[in-house]
Amino acid sequence: MTRIDKPRLVVVGNGMAGMRTVEELLALAPDLYDITVFGAEPHGNYNRILLSPVLAGEKTVDDIMLHPREWYARHGITLLAGDPVVEIDRVRRRVRSQSGTEVRYDRLLLATGSRPFIVPVPGHQLDGVIAFRDIQDVETMLAAARAHRHAVVIGGGLLGLEAANGLLRQGMDVTVVHLGDALMDRQLDANAAALLKRTLERRGLRILLGANTSEILGDTRVSGVRLADGSQIRADLVVMAAGVRPNAELARAAGLHCERAIVVDDTLQTYDPRIYAVGECVQHRQATFGLVAPIWDQARVCAAHLAGAGHRRYVQQATATRLKVSGVELYSAGDIVGGEDSEDLVLRDPRRGVYKRLVLQGGRLAGAVLYGDVQDGPWYFELIQNGTPIGAMRNRLLFGKAQCEAVAA
Repeated sequence: MTRIDKPRLVVVGNGMAGMRTVEELLALAPDLYDITVFGAEPHGNYNRILLSPVLAGEKTVDDIMLHPREWYARHGITLLAGDPVVEIDRVRRRVRSQSGTEVRYDRLLLATGSRPFIVPVPGHQLDGVIAFRDIQDVETMLAAARAHRHAVVIGGGLLGLEAANGLLRQGMDVTVVHLGDALMDRQLDANAAALLKRTLERRGLRILLGANTSEILGDTRVSGVRLADGSQIRADLVVMAAGVRPNAELARAAGLHCERAIVVDDTLQTYDPRIYAVGECVQHRQATFGLVAPIWDQARVCAAHLAGAGHRRYVQQATATRLKVSGVELYSAGDIVGGEDSEDLVLRDPRRGVYKRLVLQGGRLAGAVLYGDVQDGPWYFELIQNGTPIGAMRNRLLFGKAQCEAVAA
């Protein structure tokens, strides 16, 4: 009896997108492939979203592990951790890693994620200037908090505020330097952003808006930050949280079609039919991705095609954001900007610190910003995703699901 070799699936990237795809694939076709996974970090797969609670001291690294090494062994997966792929040979269908290991593939899944954007100002290479991206970054921040006092976080978006809160919880004096006129300006309107700023300042964060970093000061280690207006802020640690860039260089060097990221079709296939890509490294219909929900959808679709059950298509959906800062209740979903034919429903309760704004368009809910009371956030998000007509409950929509259902009953 002759042994038939399984087709080989090589996964480049051991993060959440790649491993979620492998999980979905194992559920559909557990014995179809001989799977090898290459990862840049020397760990199993962990929940990158929960790095903020680790920094804040609310969770440990063990708490956020999704797939420890035993999981790979149990599923017959070869894990080559701490050994990133440096070359893809599409003609010979092989990948080569940093250590020189070569592995042949029949199908290749690229899940190379993204890298932090380091603002290229003078001094950005000094010791003590870091990003907030992985376990190593968190460990560096925790060590800095034990030995130093003053931190500056560049970027007042979701990630920057989570980093700032974590460092504050570790006892540091923290200043957030944000180029925009409002915090989290991609997810929040001006009113919600102002409420958030007030809350965070009461906790002890110093927040500078409309502030442009011109230089990071220091000889070998960072000692301060100079802004464009000439003012200086003392800093023993500078955390860059000014956005990310897709990791598409490996794919680009292999001759795959890339624009801002690796271009994929509705099946998550690249221009090479043997190669798929998922997560923050991909571009689908001009969009790139940073939130978990769309990446989980991509994983489901990609796994179905890898398993040969290829009837699914990836369709972009509205997304929702929640800030992971304990004690701050904030939720944003869908289109919060609106247009000429949209209208806003607004509820303000300054005494309770509650603000809600719902954006209506064409008799449906298009977007929602909630601050202080977010319990109906998932319900609003469901209405947005499903395109539910809201005419009958329009007058009670601001008061949430319970009020609307009580009237319907």
